[in-house]
Amino acid sequence: MRLYLDTADSDEIRQAVAWGVCDGVTTNPSLFAKVSGSAGSYKERVQEIAGIVDGPISAECVSRTADALVEEAREIASWHPNVVVKIPIDAAGLEAISRVSAAGIQVNTTLIFSANQALLAANAGAAYVSPFIGRLDDIGQDGVTLVAEIVEMLDRYHLPTQVIAASVRHTQHVTACASVGAHIATLPFPVLASMLQHPLTDKGIATFLADWDRAQAQQRSGAESVAR
Repeated sequence: MRLYLDTADSDEIRQAVAWGVCDGVTTNPSLFAKVSGSAGSYKERVQEIAGIVDGPISAECVSRTADALVEEAREIASWHPNVVVKIPIDAAGLEAISRVSAAGIQVNTTLIFSANQALLAANAGAAYVSPFIGRLDDIGQDGVTLVAEIVEMLDRYHLPTQVIAASVRHTQHVTACASVGAHIATLPFPVLASMLQHPLTDKGIATFLADWDRAQAQQRSGAESVAR
């Protein structure tokens, strides 16, 4: 399963790229607005991100009619060859997905909360569908189960659309989505960083270092005895 970062923070992206685990980025105007001290336009930030990570970058449309979405999608897609256009799933969005995909622009259909929505988006030509698992969990539904249903459905009918698990809240979401076959999970940076952590790893490193320091001290003591 590939890992994307769900962020507009360039420093977070640089760190994930340095770790070798950032296959792409998903972002939107809300994430852009959250970045402290954001300067420049959303377009400029997306282009900056494209210079950091060599992979797909999802940038979201905000228009609310099909014609306006198509026009906006064409503009966003022109920002960089790696840009994927995010379009929410509703009636206007579905029409736009069909038209934009037919024009050769990759679409990430966002705000997916049902297998029916994912099927419609896939049949309309979307390159990606993004089920929001954390938000489903918030209302007592099982987001990972939805991911599994969508993956199975797309596989059964050999549809090329890929599943991006979104609204990922914790590391258990990541491993669960990987287990059910999600193609991609897009993570906030704190979740990605948490995947590195385990108390036994920290304890093991501390033990190794203490043993090494003790061995070095004994070696120095022995050398000093010989010298005397």
